[in-house]
Amino acid sequence: MLDDHALSLPAPDTLARAAAAADQAAAHGVFARYRAELAAQTRRAQDADLARWQRYLTAVGVGEAKDAAWATEPSAWTHVTWGLVEGFLRWQETAGYSLASIARALATIRVYCIQATRAGTLSPEALALIQTVKAPAPRSKAGRNRDAQRTTTRRGAKKEAPTKLTATQVRRLKHEHAETPQGRRDAVLMCLLLDHGLRVSEVADLQVRDLDLERGLLRFYRRKVDATQTHRLTGDTLRAVRRYAAAGDLRTEGQVLRATTGPRAVNLGGPISIQGLRDRVRLLGQRVGVAGLSPHDCRHDWATRAARAGTDPLALQEAGGWSSLAMPRRYIEAAVIANERVKLAAADEEEPPDGGA
Repeated sequence: MLDDHALSLPAPDTLARAAAAADQAAAHGVFARYRAELAAQTRRAQDADLARWQRYLTAVGVGEAKDAAWATEPSAWTHVTWGLVEGFLRWQETAGYSLASIARALATIRVYCIQATRAGTLSPEALALIQTVKAPAPRSKAGRNRDAQRTTTRRGAKKEAPTKLTATQVRRLKHEHAETPQGRRDAVLMCLLLDHGLRVSEVADLQVRDLDLERGLLRFYRRKVDATQTHRLTGDTLRAVRRYAAAGDLRTEGQVLRATTGPRAVNLGGPISIQGLRDRVRLLGQRVGVAGLSPHDCRHDWATRAARAGTDPLALQEAGGWSSLAMPRRYIEAAVIANERVKLAAADEEEPPDGGA
């Protein structure tokens, strides 16, 4: 039999207070502990997803979202509902994100909602409803059906072939911009597309922390192939970004490229969407005499120029962020002169007589 004094347990009210204090202390570090256990690449991927989440909320008029610390403050998630998360999926579909990308972003939102619930800032009831939100698997029947529906959101018919650019047009697209915040932003945009072949989603996801202007490097996440890459900025890109930063257009954190504050404004405000970037590229193309220019046309031009310059297929695959050699090989093969190694004998034979073959 245990002695009455062998164990010293706190009174019930004392235990309750101790438990509450322990929960509060633990909750304070929930996000920090969770993120500390992630691989650096996973953190970067989640940060890109959270930046997209913030752009969505800003786009639908949630003004306070721009100041929310989604990755560090559990309280930011207090009022998140399943309806907001469901809307996030629809917004991404409209913006043109792939089903795989949408599914990954949803997974990120869910995991932070779980951490917020553990921290006591999001109710278990709200979390339970959020977890009912599903994104169709890309290869499932529902996913294929959704993709078929998604093609109807394209503005106009799909182009049969990429729009080709001349060397003069490429030069003008990179350099002919007004000395305004909008103009300096446009110069950065076109250099990233034409000199680095980034996908439009990758440009939209770029964060200020991805830039190392002292070393002239850009380290960014390619969500389509789930890889983080580093590019050395070309001379034109580095000069454009440095002008952008020196003028105060580049914030200390957040998205690199931002939208203008109004339809006819030149000053920059909040985050810019993928569709906003597409619209801007199309307008800039019109200014240099190119109709219907798209970000993918710029990526195509970058790969074509690289292939013509003799870039190795493996190097082109790595720089372009392709998961296989199939696409780089197309550019390399298209750049080859088919009859380059054909040798013809001198035409010194007599012409065949009339009626000869």
